[in-house]
Amino acid sequence: MDIFLRDCPTRAVLELIAGKWTMLVLVALEDARTMRFAELRRRLDGVTPKVLTQTLRALEREGLLIRTVYPTVPPRVEYRLTELGQEVGGLVQSITVWAQANVTAMRAAREEFDGRPGP
Repeated sequence: MDIFLRDCPTRAVLELIAGKWTMLVLVALEDARTMRFAELRRRLDGVTPKVLTQTLRALEREGLLIRTVYPTVPPRVEYRLTELGQEVGGLVQSITVWAQANVTAMRAAREEFDGRPGP
């Protein structure tokens, strides 16, 4: 497979993983935690219920997340990563650590760039 070709299926995988909310869901669940929808929503400040639902469904569809519904009233629904999801979650966690370690340097570079005279 050549990722640079438009029809390469790997592109769809990268598109899913690279999404802002996907990355944050993966990190939130990465430590093998099980979380309910409301917990995830509180953890992911700013996500709308619609976007979180779409993100969780996409992750479940691709085999990265397990959704368990318990027959209670009201129904209790929990989410956890599959083994595949934990693997990619660890990779995303590494990116998160790198981002936190380098955000100051990147902000300084942005300010320097923005302060340059135009072309």
